[in-house]
Amino acid sequence: MIRAPAPPSLRLAMWLGRTGILGLIALALNACAWVSDQDPPPPAQPSFYRSLAAAGATLDAPTAASMISGYRHNNGLPAVTLDPNLMAMAQEQAQVMATRNTLDHAAGRSFQERIKASGFNAKVAAENIGAGYYTLAEAFSGWRDSPPHRANMLLREATRMGIAAAYAPGTKYKVFWSLVIAAPADGQQHAALSVPVRAIRLDAAPQPH
Repeated sequence: MIRAPAPPSLRLAMWLGRTGILGLIALALNACAWVSDQDPPPPAQPSFYRSLAAAGATLDAPTAASMISGYRHNNGLPAVTLDPNLMAMAQEQAQVMATRNTLDHAAGRSFQERIKASGFNAKVAAENIGAGYYTLAEAFSGWRDSPPHRANMLLREATRMGIAAAYAPGTKYKVFWSLVIAAPADGQQHAALSVPVRAIRLDAAPQPH
Protein backbone atom coordinates (compact mmCIF):
# COMPACT_ATOMS: atom_id res chain seq x y z
CA MET A 1 0.00 0.00 0.00
CA ILE A 2 1.36 3.37 -0.96
CA ARG A 3 1.17 5.91 1.82
CA ALA A 4 0.47 9.50 1.06
CA PRO A 5 3.38 11.84 1.86
CA ALA A 6 3.15 13.63 5.17
CA PRO A 7 1.88 17.18 5.04
CA PRO A 8 4.61 19.82 4.88
CA SER A 9 3.81 21.03 8.38
CA LEU A 10 4.27 17.52 9.81
CA ARG A 11 7.56 17.02 7.93
CA LEU A 12 8.83 20.31 9.33
CA ALA A 13 7.89 19.30 12.87
CA MET A 14 9.61 15.93 12.48
CA TRP A 15 12.77 17.62 11.11
CA LEU A 16 12.84 20.12 13.96
CA GLY A 17 12.42 17.29 16.46
CA ARG A 18 15.36 15.34 15.07
CA THR A 19 17.65 18.36 14.78
CA GLY A 20 16.60 19.60 18.21
CA ILE A 21 17.60 16.32 19.86
CA LEU A 22 20.88 16.25 17.94
CA GLY A 23 21.50 19.85 18.92
CA LEU A 24 20.99 19.07 22.58
CA ILE A 25 23.38 16.13 22.32
CA ALA A 26 25.97 18.33 20.60
CA LEU A 27 25.59 21.00 23.26
CA ALA A 28 26.03 18.41 25.99
CA LEU A 29 29.15 17.03 24.33
CA ASN A 30 30.54 20.51 23.86
CA ALA A 31 29.87 21.28 27.50
CA CYS A 32 31.75 18.15 28.56
CA ALA A 33 34.62 19.08 26.27
CA TRP A 34 34.66 22.64 27.71
CA VAL A 35 34.91 21.31 31.24
CA SER A 36 37.64 18.84 30.39
CA ASP A 37 39.61 21.48 28.49
CA GLN A 38 39.97 23.65 31.60
CA ASP A 39 43.20 23.50 33.55
CA PRO A 40 42.75 21.77 36.91
CA PRO A 41 42.88 24.12 39.90
CA PRO A 42 46.42 24.61 41.17
CA PRO A 43 47.29 22.59 44.27
CA ALA A 44 47.16 24.46 47.53
CA GLN A 45 50.51 25.89 48.59
CA PRO A 46 51.97 24.06 51.60
CA SER A 47 51.66 26.25 54.67
CA PHE A 48 55.39 26.07 55.39
CA TYR A 49 56.00 27.95 52.11
CA ARG A 50 53.40 30.63 52.85
CA SER A 51 54.91 34.09 53.26
CA LEU A 52 54.24 35.65 56.64
CA ALA A 53 55.44 39.06 55.44
CA ALA A 54 51.88 40.25 54.94
CA ALA A 55 49.17 41.70 57.11
CA GLY A 56 46.87 38.99 58.43
CA ALA A 57 49.23 36.11 57.58
CA THR A 58 49.22 33.40 60.24
CA LEU A 59 51.82 30.82 61.17
CA ASP A 60 50.75 27.18 60.95
CA ALA A 61 52.00 26.09 64.38
CA PRO A 62 50.88 22.44 64.09
CA THR A 63 52.89 22.13 60.89
CA ALA A 64 55.89 23.67 62.65
CA ALA A 65 55.57 21.12 65.45
CA SER A 66 55.32 18.33 62.87
CA MET A 67 58.44 19.54 61.05
CA ILE A 68 60.50 19.81 64.23
CA SER A 69 59.18 16.48 65.53
CA GLY A 70 60.11 14.80 62.25
CA TYR A 71 63.61 16.27 62.46
CA ARG A 72 63.94 15.07 66.03
CA HIS A 73 62.65 11.62 65.08
CA ASN A 74 65.32 11.38 62.38
CA ASN A 75 67.85 12.03 65.11
CA GLY A 76 66.45 9.42 67.51
CA LEU A 77 64.61 11.89 69.75
CA PRO A 78 60.98 12.09 70.91
CA ALA A 79 58.43 14.35 69.28
CA VAL A 80 57.40 17.71 70.69
CA THR A 81 53.84 18.95 71.04
CA LEU A 82 52.48 22.47 71.23
CA ASP A 83 52.04 23.89 74.71
CA PRO A 84 49.71 26.87 75.20
CA ASN A 85 51.97 28.55 77.76
CA LEU A 86 55.02 28.23 75.53
CA MET A 87 52.98 29.42 72.54
CA ALA A 88 51.99 32.55 74.47
CA MET A 89 55.58 33.09 75.56
CA ALA A 90 56.87 32.79 71.98
CA GLN A 91 54.17 35.12 70.68
CA GLU A 92 55.04 37.75 73.27
CA GLN A 93 58.75 37.58 72.42
CA ALA A 94 58.19 37.75 68.66
CA GLN A 95 55.85 40.71 69.08
CA VAL A 96 58.21 42.60 71.39
CA MET A 97 61.08 42.19 68.94
CA ALA A 98 58.87 43.28 66.04
CA THR A 99 57.59 46.32 67.93
CA ARG A 100 61.08 47.39 68.99
CA ASN A 101 62.67 46.39 65.67
CA THR A 102 65.39 44.45 67.44
CA LEU A 103 66.59 40.86 67.50
CA ASP A 104 67.44 40.08 71.10
CA HIS A 105 66.49 37.38 73.62
CA ALA A 106 66.24 40.18 76.20
CA ALA A 107 64.23 42.59 74.05
CA GLY A 108 61.65 42.70 76.84
CA ARG A 109 62.77 40.47 79.69
CA SER A 110 65.50 37.86 79.88
CA PHE A 111 64.73 34.35 78.69
CA GLN A 112 65.04 32.97 82.21
CA GLU A 113 62.56 35.53 83.52
CA ARG A 114 60.12 34.84 80.74
CA ILE A 115 60.15 31.07 81.05
CA LYS A 116 59.66 31.25 84.82
CA ALA A 117 56.74 33.67 84.38
CA SER A 118 55.16 31.67 81.55
CA GLY A 119 53.28 29.20 83.76
CA PHE A 120 55.28 26.31 82.30
CA ASN A 121 57.28 24.57 85.03
CA ALA A 122 60.41 23.74 83.03
CA LYS A 123 63.11 21.24 83.79
CA VAL A 124 65.08 22.44 80.78
CA ALA A 125 64.28 25.00 78.10
CA ALA A 126 65.89 26.82 75.22
CA GLU A 127 64.92 29.51 72.73
CA ASN A 128 65.76 30.23 69.11
CA ILE A 129 64.96 33.62 67.63
CA GLY A 130 65.37 34.92 64.11
CA ALA A 131 64.44 37.71 61.73
CA GLY A 132 64.26 38.11 57.98
CA TYR A 133 62.81 34.67 57.33
CA TYR A 134 59.52 35.09 55.51
CA THR A 135 58.35 31.48 55.65
CA LEU A 136 58.33 28.65 58.14
CA ALA A 137 60.50 26.60 55.78
CA GLU A 138 63.15 29.35 55.74
CA ALA A 139 63.14 29.73 59.53
CA PHE A 140 63.40 25.98 60.07
CA SER A 141 66.25 25.68 57.56
CA GLY A 142 68.12 28.60 59.12
CA TRP A 143 67.94 27.09 62.59
CA ARG A 144 68.78 23.61 61.34
CA ASP A 145 71.87 24.86 59.50
CA SER A 146 73.21 26.77 62.53
CA PRO A 147 74.91 24.36 65.00
CA PRO A 148 73.81 26.07 68.25
CA HIS A 149 70.25 26.55 67.02
CA ARG A 150 70.15 22.98 65.74
CA ALA A 151 71.27 21.81 69.19
CA ASN A 152 68.28 23.61 70.71
CA MET A 153 65.84 21.94 68.31
CA LEU A 154 67.46 18.63 69.27
CA LEU A 155 67.29 19.31 73.01
CA ARG A 156 67.23 15.74 74.27
CA GLU A 157 64.67 15.98 77.08
CA ALA A 158 62.28 18.31 75.28
CA THR A 159 58.68 17.24 74.72
CA ARG A 160 56.89 20.64 74.43
CA MET A 161 57.30 23.69 72.24
CA GLY A 162 55.86 27.05 71.32
CA ILE A 163 56.50 29.05 68.16
CA ALA A 164 55.39 32.42 66.82
CA ALA A 165 56.13 34.92 64.07
CA ALA A 166 55.30 38.63 64.15
CA TYR A 167 55.07 40.88 61.09
CA ALA A 168 56.45 44.42 61.26
CA PRO A 169 56.11 46.05 57.81
CA GLY A 170 58.09 49.17 58.68
CA THR A 171 61.22 47.27 59.69
CA LYS A 172 64.21 45.95 57.77
CA TYR A 173 63.55 42.29 58.54
CA LYS A 174 59.74 42.33 58.31
CA VAL A 175 59.19 39.02 60.17
CA PHE A 176 60.49 38.19 63.66
CA TRP A 177 60.51 34.65 65.07
CA SER A 178 60.63 32.93 68.43
CA LEU A 179 60.82 29.19 69.09
CA VAL A 180 60.72 27.91 72.67
CA ILE A 181 61.41 24.24 73.29
CA ALA A 182 61.27 22.69 76.76
CA ALA A 183 60.71 19.71 79.02
CA PRO A 184 58.35 19.86 82.01
CA ALA A 185 59.82 19.54 85.48
CA ASP A 186 57.44 16.74 86.53
CA GLY A 187 56.33 18.54 89.68
CA GLN A 188 59.80 19.77 90.60
CA GLN A 189 60.78 23.39 91.00
CA HIS A 190 62.32 25.27 88.10
CA ALA A 191 65.69 23.71 87.41
CA ALA A 192 68.70 25.10 85.56
CA LEU A 193 67.84 26.41 82.12
CA SER A 194 69.97 26.12 79.04
CA VAL A 195 71.54 29.39 78.01
CA PRO A 196 69.72 30.92 75.03
CA VAL A 197 71.93 30.91 71.98
CA ARG A 198 72.86 33.87 69.83
CA ALA A 199 70.21 35.12 67.44
CA ILE A 200 70.36 34.61 63.71
CA ARG A 201 70.44 37.95 61.93
CA LEU A 202 70.08 38.26 58.18
CA ASP A 203 71.00 41.32 56.14
CA ALA A 204 68.17 40.55 53.74
CA ALA A 205 65.40 38.05 53.29
CA PRO A 206 66.69 34.64 52.09
CA GLN A 207 64.68 34.99 48.90
CA PRO A 208 63.45 38.08 47.04
CA HIS A 209 59.88 39.04 47.84
